[in-house]
Amino acid sequence: MMDVGFIGLGTMGSRIAKNLVNAGFRLRVWNRSRDPVDALARVGARPVATAREAFGGDVVFSMLADDEAVSEVIDDLLQDAPRGLVHVNLATISIRLARDLASRHRARGLRYVAATVFGRPELATAAKLTVVVAGEPDAVRRVEPLLDVIGQRTWSIGTEPERANVVKLAGNFMLGAAVEAMAEASAMAWRNGIAPADLLDVLTNGVFTAPAYKMYGELIAQQRYDPAGFRISLLLKDLRLALAAADAVDAPMPLADVVHGALLEAAAQGDGDRDVAVLGALAMRRVGAEGTARHEELMQAATALAPDNN
Repeated sequence: MMDVGFIGLGTMGSRIAKNLVNAGFRLRVWNRSRDPVDALARVGARPVATAREAFGGDVVFSMLADDEAVSEVIDDLLQDAPRGLVHVNLATISIRLARDLASRHRARGLRYVAATVFGRPELATAAKLTVVVAGEPDAVRRVEPLLDVIGQRTWSIGTEPERANVVKLAGNFMLGAAVEAMAEASAMAWRNGIAPADLLDVLTNGVFTAPAYKMYGELIAQQRYDPAGFRISLLLKDLRLALAAADAVDAPMPLADVVHGALLEAAAQGDGDRDVAVLGALAMRRVGAEGTARHEELMQAATALAPDNN
């Protein structure tokens, strides 16, 4: 059984780590805040006091928020890491940083694998993430048993780690476009007398039946934006990275500009920490829906649709 470290126990990382513990892997865990470390210790993980203690053994996973967090935590760990260690980076980061990390790992005799994941927290809990992996074939084969534990399927996309990040940024752009499309369609339908819940029931169960449409369509219909499974601020960060990747290779993405603008508008209106589905509320505000009697009826209907979390 491999000795595995895990760094970064946020909303997604904590769930992924728990599935590894439940599968019987020995897991050393570290996080900046203590609560998720203690929660994993209660199910069998071994807490460590520093990120350096986690960055060792056979394999280490990291799931940090952005380029800045990855650089701040990981840069200081490469010098003393044991040669041959496989570092699996689950984070959504820039193409530039992914290439830089791969180069610096090679220079230290370490192996670097990018394994980006698609899925909301509930899919992480159920070990049904979609995993996109790229890296040296031997390193990827070594970590495949762990990736099988956290996801429903692993897609290998090549030997250069940044390829997995390209796929993740492209996928998150498409997700943002889907949510914005449903939001705008719902607002147009509302102005024409069709309740968003009725519209999205037809479309997400009859025409656009992909999981992303169904999950986010349900959230928009129910006006359920808290707690956030995927925050506006995080998708906004990903759209900026996607646009930077496009700019670097002269690839126009006019729709991405539109989605980025909608996300920026939502953040500017104070919705940065709410779920991406809040784009539905933004679209309704644009058409003057909020505060109207009809809107109040829709809110009451959405409340009735929403699951009882008690």
